[in-house]
Amino acid sequence: MVQCEMCGTEVSSPNRVKIEGAELDVCDECTDFGTEVKTEETSSTSTKYSTSSSSSSSSSSSSSSSSTGGGSSGRRRDMFDEMDEVAQDYDDRIRKGRESQGLSQEELAKQLNEKASLIRKLEQGNSLPSDDVQKKLESALEISLSAGGSADETEWSGGSSDGEYTLGDVVKRKD
Repeated sequence: MVQCEMCGTEVSSPNRVKIEGAELDVCDECTDFGTEVKTEETSSTSTKYSTSSSSSSSSSSSSSSSSTGGGSSGRRRDMFDEMDEVAQDYDDRIRKGRESQGLSQEELAKQLNEKASLIRKLEQGNSLPSDDVQKKLESALEISLSAGGSADETEWSGGSSDGEYTLGDVVKRKD
């Protein structure tokens, strides 16, 4: 017995239905909420992923990603490696930069062609700046909102040669 993914009732033969873009196994009563998806019976030899064509394309994409990986780091790179991280104290940097130029929040907003409420939210730390707003703020206030290179970005190497680490390898004492 399977549970309906909408209401939770036990169903012996659920219906596959597409509801707001998601395919769910639902009971007969919940089938009315979406459109029924026809499932094709496939042979037992076929799999969800094709092995012949995807292996050739994945090998070419993996070779290109490893060449951009920067050498022998051994770690896969993804889109987040190339993104700048916003500094933890971005709100203080924005406020200090605005005040150093003698601008009010409204004046800065007008200069950036943004709403004053956005500037208030940014300075209170309630909202993160979009990439576009971040660039505008950095150029207008002559500040940097990016967190500089941190120790997290570099691969940590330490410990014994067999790959085991002790607490002493990791902790720094405050003596």
